[in-house]
Amino acid sequence: MGSTSDKAAGLANQVVGNIKQGVGKAVGNEQLQVEGAVQEAKGDVQQAVGDLKATTKDAANTVAAAINKKL
Repeated sequence: MGSTSDKAAGLANQVVGNIKQGVGKAVGNEQLQVEGAVQEAKGDVQQAVGDLKATTKDAANTVAAAINKKL
């Protein structure tokens, strides 16, 4: 996946996880709360991976541009 798709998937997991936690809390379902927390954490990781990919790509482009200027 690219950085944008990782970030989008991460955001979706964060939102759904947060909703699951809220619903679980409202109906007293601890299992749903735990599932929501896990899904939200998964979203956090996906967001971080997307950010890392974007940063790596930007750094590579900066290096390539610097090399091209010297040629």
